[in-house]
Amino acid sequence: MSVNQQDLDPDSTTDMEDITDAEEKLIKECEELWKDMEGCQKKLSLVGTETLTDSNAQLSLLIMQAKCLTAELSQWQKESPESKFQKLRVDLELVLSTVQSKNEKLKEDLEREQQWLDEQQQILESLNVLHNKLKQQVVTFSESRVFDELNTKMHDIKEYKEKLLITLGEFLEDHFPLPDGNVKKKKKNVKESTAQLITLHEILEILINRLFDVPHDPYIKIRDSFWPPYIELLLRNGIALRHPEDPTQIRLEAFHQ
Repeated sequence: MSVNQQDLDPDSTTDMEDITDAEEKLIKECEELWKDMEGCQKKLSLVGTETLTDSNAQLSLLIMQAKCLTAELSQWQKESPESKFQKLRVDLELVLSTVQSKNEKLKEDLEREQQWLDEQQQILESLNVLHNKLKQQVVTFSESRVFDELNTKMHDIKEYKEKLLITLGEFLEDHFPLPDGNVKKKKKNVKESTAQLITLHEILEILINRLFDVPHDPYIKIRDSFWPPYIELLLRNGIALRHPEDPTQIRLEAFHQ
């Protein structure tokens, strides 16, 4: 690439001025050294032989400094401002190329990261959908499971209740039977009056069903089929209660409350 002086910016102009100032400074230093050498030569012609050795050494040193400054000045003169700026431009272009290359790599990395982020977002959305479905299934499964468990418990309770009622009936039939046949044979009138009597087990079932079927009015009227000794037995032991206003009605004590 070529560069023209019209393309130079203000900073480039400032650099040229600095180079010119440096050249002028070197020239001045060379002139001063030359003047010093002339002065030393004049002094040599005036002083004696005893100081000749020191003067020669000083003169040699001044000549070497003058040669170095002259060589440096020559090097500055050979390198023109345009060549320096050309070299600077090449260096800057190299830096620019490196920066652009890094930018391209960063751009590619950014695109990959963005693609990865999009994929993760899609995976997250899919997992959320799956989570909601599983949550609904769990709720349905839980409700169904609870319902089945309740049905199982109710069935077990019913079976246990039936067993208890059977056991209770057997116990009551063994220990609280109706009037026996001997009594009935001896007194025919008793046999006729007890033909429709029900067992203590049946009386308790009537009381229990009434308590749970009509809890707001659990009282039942004492029937003729209820054997009076059974009624007295239930009342004395606190199993049944009389109505506070009607002594012909009784109810089962609410032991479950």
